[in-house]
Amino acid sequence: MTALYYTLGVLIFAVTIMTSIGLHEFGHLIPAKKFGGKVTQWFVGFGPTIWSKKIGETEYGVKAIPLGGYVKIVGMLPPGKGDLTGDPDDELRVRKSNTGMFTQLISDARAAEWEHIGPEDRDRLFYKRTWWQKVIVMSGGPMVNIAIAFFLFWGVFATVGQLVGTEAEPVVAEVVPCIVPVAEDGRVCSAEELRDNPSPAATAGLEPGDRFVSFNGEPVTDWEQVQQAIRDNDNSTAEIAVERDGEQIVLEATTSVQPRPLDGDSKVLTEVGFLGVLPEVTLIYETGGPIYTAQQMGTMTVEVAKSLVQLPVKVYGVGRAIVGLEERDPNSPVSVVGGGRLAGEVAAHETFPLKDKVTSLVMLIAGFNLFIGLFNFIPLLPLDGGHIAGALYEGLRRAWARLRGLPDPGYVDVAKLLPIAYVMGLAMVLMGVVLIIGDIVVPVHLQG
Repeated sequence: MTALYYTLGVLIFAVTIMTSIGLHEFGHLIPAKKFGGKVTQWFVGFGPTIWSKKIGETEYGVKAIPLGGYVKIVGMLPPGKGDLTGDPDDELRVRKSNTGMFTQLISDARAAEWEHIGPEDRDRLFYKRTWWQKVIVMSGGPMVNIAIAFFLFWGVFATVGQLVGTEAEPVVAEVVPCIVPVAEDGRVCSAEELRDNPSPAATAGLEPGDRFVSFNGEPVTDWEQVQQAIRDNDNSTAEIAVERDGEQIVLEATTSVQPRPLDGDSKVLTEVGFLGVLPEVTLIYETGGPIYTAQQMGTMTVEVAKSLVQLPVKVYGVGRAIVGLEERDPNSPVSVVGGGRLAGEVAAHETFPLKDKVTSLVMLIAGFNLFIGLFNFIPLLPLDGGHIAGALYEGLRRAWARLRGLPDPGYVDVAKLLPIAYVMGLAMVLMGVVLIIGDIVVPVHLQG
């Protein structure tokens, strides 16, 4: 059954992420067509085509490698200045021979772009759209991902709420059976330890579910009071009143002085009284509507932006973990493969109730959408942000020329930035491969 739940979690994650990618591409396609552009392809995935169908002038389909998607908008790259002679039909004939490696790369890209453009497409070319139309078209994709994240987060925050803290109750959740060094907390006690070194709580007969009422005659109402009373008791015997099954009973326990961490700092140990109980912890959730969600996403956006700046370094760390030079950071980035594994672990987790599983999966999918959206706004080609930056520059350049009474400087030639796009694209591929291998060889697992 666990394997079935794991598989179901992976499938849910994969389907929803690919659906998000498809909607991202519709975010480009719909405004492009609305502004008179021509979109010839809409595909989810890369590589060999599994299925496709042509509707009107657009081919819709699914490809074999589910690691992204794309739309083909006609006329993304304008002709170079040396490609035109003034003849309107010359616009459709782009040179294919140039001097210099980068110049040739740009020329080849232009030629490939214009190979299937006919005279009927002249007024529908994307580069001829106004700068603000280009911004809307290229922003449409990542904004869809951000909108998906917003509605998913909103759904969680408005119902379940967001975990904002915890509160320890003066109730025994677990009795530590024996005394072990603080560095070994949580390990299983040996038979000898259970016999020769039981914890004071186990010796006194404390049980899970006992609610502390008083300690040495002093009433206690919260865990902080209980904890402080235990620490102050040193090696002395204490009378502990607890409520069990509706009745109050009094137990005697002789606390033991042990080195324990104080104020949450596990590196700083202080010798204090030790009883050997763990308190019940109540999770504190905060609910909110769309404004609350927007505020929380603003905070998340800052954190994602910081992560994007550190991404190359973090991916390098994953690479070192792959070859065994260091342990993988549990907070390192993951690919869609890693996301699928985490989704599977959430679905198969034996102690998570169904509500927590659904909430965790929704939050995971929302987080991926937020990251995809913000990542695509990076102002570098081949990302959407690179085209947005080019369109904004075009608008500013033309406005400045009008303000100074200068001739229209014309369209911004994003093709000149293609060498950067190739370097950026190669870097993205390399980082993606490292993360996928890392998610297979040294995967990040669900915490808790």
